[in-house]
Formats: sequence, structure tokens, C-alpha cells
Amino acid sequence: MHKYNVWPATRVRAASLMAASILIGAVLSGCAGRSPDPVAVVQPTDHMLDCTAIYAEAESNNKKITDLGGEQGAKVAQNVAAGVAGIFIWPLWFAMDLQGTAGKEIEALQSRQNYLATLAGQKECAQPLVTIAEPEEKAAPPKKLNSKGE
Repeated sequence: MHKYNVWPATRVRAASLMAASILIGAVLSGCAGRSPDPVAVVQPTDHMLDCTAIYAEAESNNKKITDLGGEQGAKVAQNVAAGVAGIFIWPLWFAMDLQGTAGKEIEALQSRQNYLATLAGQKECAQPLVTIAEPEEKAAPPKKLNSKGE
């Protein structure tokens, strides 16, 4: 055997590099987003809901839809940034969220809202139920009139 054997040192470096790559991959894949947790359209206690409870849940769902819309927009921006930066630093592609979590949860909440609207109709609730929260377009500002009223 040769006095200065370099093979063991090379093997240690290779093993260290492999372990570091696996660790980085695991950490980056954890940043890719959470799993969807959609709400069930029909729930076991729905038959016990009165009009007040239906409206309260609809109101809560509308807030969740609005919050998830913001999350969805942020994820799109994060994916665009990671995609562009990934051209130069390829491990950033592991940080992209391709699950569409917020979109799936919004769809489930909208289906739930439609079901609640149907339930409110069956129970003959007096107050109209807003079924689905959508991002509202801002109305155009009122036109300024000149001195002639035009």
C-alpha cells in the first residue's frame, strides 16, 4: 500500500458532499409550501345550523377566502422570483410552490358557501346570504364637473 493514500480522504469528501446535498434538498423542499386542507362542503352538524349560525359561518368563510387570495398572490410572486433566480441558482427551483394550496382551499370554501346559500334558502332565512367572496374591482373615481356642470 502506498504511503500517502488519498482514496479515504476523497471518499470522506464525497460522502460529506452527498450528505450536504440531501440536507439542502430536504430543507428546500420543506419551503415549497403547505399541503392543501380544503373544507368539506357538507359537514355532519349542518342540519343543526340556524340562520344566525349560517350567516356567521358565511361571514367567516368570506374572510378566509379574502385571506387565501392574498396568500395565493404572494405564492405566485414567490414562484416567479424563484423561477427567475433559479436560472442562475438552480436549487431555488425547489422553493417553488406547485401545489396550488390556496387555490384548492378557495374552491372548497366557495363550494361550501354555495351549499350554505342553499341551506339558508331551505330554512327560509330572511337576510340574503352573500355566497362567494370575490376580489372586488375598484370603481372608477367620479368625474369632476367643470363650472358648466359638464
